[in-house]
Amino acid sequence: MGWDEFLVLWCAVWGVVALVGFVRSLAGVTKAQRTVRLTGRIERVREPRHGGSRKGGISVVVSYLDPASGHEVTVTNDGERGEMITCAWEGREIGVSHPRGRPHAYRFSNTLKEASRGLGWPGFAVFLVYVGLVVLAALEWGWPWALIGFGGTWAVSGAVHLPGAVRARNRRIERLAAMDTVPGRVVAVLKDVSVDDDGHTSTTITPVVSFTTREGTAVTAYCTSNLPDPAGAHGRDVTVHYTSADPAEFTLDRAAEQRSEEREVMFHVLAMVVLVATAVVGVVFL
Repeated sequence: MGWDEFLVLWCAVWGVVALVGFVRSLAGVTKAQRTVRLTGRIERVREPRHGGSRKGGISVVVSYLDPASGHEVTVTNDGERGEMITCAWEGREIGVSHPRGRPHAYRFSNTLKEASRGLGWPGFAVFLVYVGLVVLAALEWGWPWALIGFGGTWAVSGAVHLPGAVRARNRRIERLAAMDTVPGRVVAVLKDVSVDDDGHTSTTITPVVSFTTREGTAVTAYCTSNLPDPAGAHGRDVTVHYTSADPAEFTLDRAAEQRSEEREVMFHVLAMVVLVATAVVGVVFL
């Protein structure tokens, strides 16, 4: 089988996969559509032990209303329970989900997620079809078509998303400027040691910050950035800037966060310029 036949088969197979995925979504039988999504409330928070592990996230007790029975259910995040809860306070609302008919297989998420149509995998299959078509065009008509196919398509996508990225950056900077400031303290430093297949050891240090908002909410959260010498930070007093509407959005260095937002937008623009240049080179060499 030559490359042309292989790429045609590649596109056909992934096209069928995408079609089946879209049909399943229309029929409402995807895994995401069969997932029950609920709103949970954190009832208790246990402060992490200094020197312990970050695995599993901050230990919490969560309650939610079971729609099937109408009773309140109380569970914990012990074991593999979806996303790690990295910021917790009593009364915080988080997402709870479980497969339909299997409430014991519950999972947590840090944010409340809307119902999904399960189009992630079909969309990825469409992307693989697109890749196959671009490579096929490059083999049939010459390498400039690869530059046009990849550079041009992604440049258009970048141009479409750039205004939204700029607006998100501006909103983020506005929230940073409006943040409240309170004192905090590093109450624990967590340490995880892992060994890869080659025997190399890596250590992950995760400081845990505790602070009380002006509204009186006691927050416990992992703090993985903007903290000098995190390994020796246990017991250190820090200044915490947080968003009053959502204390999970906090930082120890507002200026650093602003610079990070500006760099992300600049990277987006530079990437789009490179993609446009790539497509132009392809057009020139046609």
